[in-house]
Amino acid sequence: MTFGDAAFVNKGLVGVGRVPADAKDKLGDTLGGIGSGMVADVSSWKRDGDKYTGIFYMLPDRGWNTEGSVDYPGRLQKFAVEFTPYGDAEVAPQTQLKLNYEDSIVLHEANGTPTTGLDASAVRKAAKGLPDLPSANGKISLDDEGVVLMPDGSFWISDEYGPYIYHFTADGSLLGAIQPPQALVPMRGGTPQFSSNNPPKGGAEPKPKNPESGRQNNQGLEGLSMSADGKTLYALLQSATIQDGGKAGGGSPDRYNTRFLSYDISDAAAPKLAAEYVVQLPRFKDAKGKQLVAAQSEIHALDDHRFLVIARDSGHGSGLKDSTSVYRSIDIFDTTGATNIAGTAFDGTTPVAPEGKLDPSVTPVQYARFIDMNDNTQLNRFGLHNGAPNDANALYEKWEAMALLPVLDDSAPNDYFLVVANDNDFLSQNGSMQGTPYKDSSGANVDSMVLVYRISLPEGMKPL
Repeated sequence: MTFGDAAFVNKGLVGVGRVPADAKDKLGDTLGGIGSGMVADVSSWKRDGDKYTGIFYMLPDRGWNTEGSVDYPGRLQKFAVEFTPYGDAEVAPQTQLKLNYEDSIVLHEANGTPTTGLDASAVRKAAKGLPDLPSANGKISLDDEGVVLMPDGSFWISDEYGPYIYHFTADGSLLGAIQPPQALVPMRGGTPQFSSNNPPKGGAEPKPKNPESGRQNNQGLEGLSMSADGKTLYALLQSATIQDGGKAGGGSPDRYNTRFLSYDISDAAAPKLAAEYVVQLPRFKDAKGKQLVAAQSEIHALDDHRFLVIARDSGHGSGLKDSTSVYRSIDIFDTTGATNIAGTAFDGTTPVAPEGKLDPSVTPVQYARFIDMNDNTQLNRFGLHNGAPNDANALYEKWEAMALLPVLDDSAPNDYFLVVANDNDFLSQNGSMQGTPYKDSSGANVDSMVLVYRISLPEGMKPL
């Protein structure tokens, strides 16, 4: 496809990998949800003939929570990967990408207290250089969604509760936190209140259930990426804030004007909001003709103005009532010519898109569709499919992680492997969480799955 004056080429699906739904990590917990976020250590990426090896860090979110949130310590899962791309015509087994679990890095405060996946029922007041923080049972509440790896080995991780961005050392110790502009902070009764309305089993719901302004429940900073030079951090809100059209909740057809934030992190101890733009998410009609919004679930910077973004529908996939997805796509947006609203009244109490209608003074980013993940012609080559039959080879609903790696082919210097992974929501019939076995009420076993595409980027583009 041509976007602006540049050509982007999808060369197709070249590999698949899976992690079983009942796999466990070194803490004894189900090794699920690892596709909420992902970052590849590009420095580890090597080619030997047709085989590639490297290190991936996979990010689970808040643990198994279909029956309420749980006290799940946040963590990064470290995998050694082996990849042999496949390009033949015959149907191939789903074994091109092998993910070998190595370690879990537990996220914790400087005093050793781990974070928790429990719904944020309290607010820890600002102290020691940190802003007001989502909290439960005396711990920092994190619903981790995006991750980037810094050259010094530290990590930035975005979450949904805040929605904040946290900085952790290589061994998982908290260094700092970025509080977003006021417009994104969830407010109830005129004060910050970070609950997502998913209390632990038997716990009390927040009042009111939905914030009155700020991010919607479970619609936080899903997308996180970094510039190639490591000096700029990019974050994208999953869909519009309450005041920008999201007031009807996750199903609102007006929630498509979302916020894209750019932070200068050249001084990691003092991040500065450098730019903020409006991204208009794709709208589509479902099988019944109802207009919906394809909320985003991950981004990846290609340069300082162009970005890959995963946008998708909800409630459709393997193990759910309906396995047919209408919109599941890897798209591209470009901030060239868009209005920078950072530091304006739109960062306060003035909506940038009241009732879902974008303020006429604001020009949104440019947006185009790129890779249709529901393309059964490609999926069928690996025994996968979108839609019926509703079995283990139907794609699951939530594709939330993305990485980009060079093909390392001198004859195709602009070619990259685009790696995407699903968040399986810890759906297992042989699960374990904090020492307690569980069977998800869905009756489903959903593996964590990774798809690998080969793409060509415009000549001269250096995304890594």
